[in-house]
Amino acid sequence: MSESETDEEESLGEQAAKRTGQLRACQRCGREQGLVGKYDIWLCRQCFREVSRSMGFKKYS
Repeated sequence: MSESETDEEESLGEQAAKRTGQLRACQRCGREQGLVGKYDIWLCRQCFREVSRSMGFKKYS
């Protein structure tokens, strides 16, 4: 692998995320977009909305 190829890979965020373990997916359906990561929940917003009541979260409005 030449030096120009390694520079190209490092400039892309996806490779860096894979190395550091920051690339996540929903634990329930596998979707990678719209993740709720607070408190290490790691559910997409759609799944979180379905199971949030059973987890103890309350809707305020």
